[in-house]
Amino acid sequence: MDKMLTIIKEKCPQNHPCPAVKVCPVGALVQTGYLAPVIDQNKCIKCGKCSNFCPKKALVLEKF
Repeated sequence: MDKMLTIIKEKCPQNHPCPAVKVCPVGALVQTGYLAPVIDQNKCIKCGKCSNFCPKKALVLEKF
């Protein structure tokens, strides 16, 4: 089953440095200022560490 990491921007407060960016083991999340992080799908290994760490559950690892 394939997975894809997505961001639900409505859940992301976008008012602080995203704590989930630091837990990504491959640097697939990048944040500019306080905007919602951007996912580099080519780098993402779909491990789920960031989605488990996000306190607002704005990062979601979806199965499709």
